[in-house]
Amino acid sequence: MDAKDMQPETLLAQAGGAIDLASGGVVPPIQPSTTFARGEDYQPINPANTYARDHNDAVRQAEAVLSQLEGGEAALLFPTGMAAIAALFRTVPNGGRVIVQSGIYWGATKWIRDFCERRQVVMDEVDASDSAALRAACEAGPAQIVWVETPSNPWLRITDIAAAAEAAKQAGALLAVDSTAASPLLSNPLKLGADVVMHSTTKVINGHSDVLGGVLVTRERTPVWEEIAIDRASAGAVMGPFEAWLLLRGMRTLPVRVERMVDNAMKISEFLKDHPRVEAVLYPGVKSHPQHELATKQMPQGYGFLMSFLVKGTREDALRVAGKLKLFHSATSLGGVESLVEHRHTIEPHTGIPESLLRLSIGVEKAEDLIADLGQALGQ
Repeated sequence: MDAKDMQPETLLAQAGGAIDLASGGVVPPIQPSTTFARGEDYQPINPANTYARDHNDAVRQAEAVLSQLEGGEAALLFPTGMAAIAALFRTVPNGGRVIVQSGIYWGATKWIRDFCERRQVVMDEVDASDSAALRAACEAGPAQIVWVETPSNPWLRITDIAAAAEAAKQAGALLAVDSTAASPLLSNPLKLGADVVMHSTTKVINGHSDVLGGVLVTRERTPVWEEIAIDRASAGAVMGPFEAWLLLRGMRTLPVRVERMVDNAMKISEFLKDHPRVEAVLYPGVKSHPQHELATKQMPQGYGFLMSFLVKGTREDALRVAGKLKLFHSATSLGGVESLVEHRHTIEPHTGIPESLLRLSIGVEKAEDLIADLGQALGQ
């Protein structure tokens, strides 16, 4: 069966190819060589490989799977998610303009702000979950990139990707979507009109908190895409073979992990929203979420594995709850098999994050155990 005819679950279970014909192995091999031999005529023995900076079988295998998952034309892996973001924004010329969603992952916001200041690029920040506000920003003048993140981290806001794509066209800009908190199984931005989708593959795509990585997937090959590909090869922003192999291995269990995580998240959100010591739950699966209907339409397979909630009381009350948790590890990341809690105000106190907000990354543990842990930490 051709890969394009496979369902995502089948494609991922077979990620990297079912059989290594050279050895008979049922998992893809790792080729660690950094350079590749030439024959007596000085032509490459394998025309696809001359030097590992741009020629890496494991990377190409993972890229092919990710491109297929997103319904894209091509994918490029990078050593981190931020490297992928930087590769895209480096295509903006000096004096250009970008429109960036506000209230997103702070690391991305900070880097983009610094980049724009260095390159005299105009950066307009707007709440992209407000389609009218995003449209107004796009109508204000031409731009090269519109950058949105949905669901957003840590506010869990949902952006209407189809509406954002139409708005970006008004500015003559590419629409790029950070879909890390959704995964390709829950949302496919390219199919909704986006031009490029980005994932920090460090998160749920790998899913085991042991590999750094990032990916860009494009809807079609454009001059901008070719510029990114050439720059990646020349500048060496590449992923190593072992990391790519681990990523492939992690992707083979992505469907079962996401299914369990989403189911856990729904159960936990229902518990939290009714708890007397919880002020609010920020999760698009909760019916009171302002974009619940949009999330249901845009993410038909589930609402994700990331959520935030506000503890009633002060910063100290929230920190006390986090400190009492036993199964939720206090650590910065998301999408791993283990559940995590983070007091986000400690990380970015200057961004308006409420002092009582705790962000949860829901793992694959038994939901009842996670709920019991939250219950004892909050006080039953």
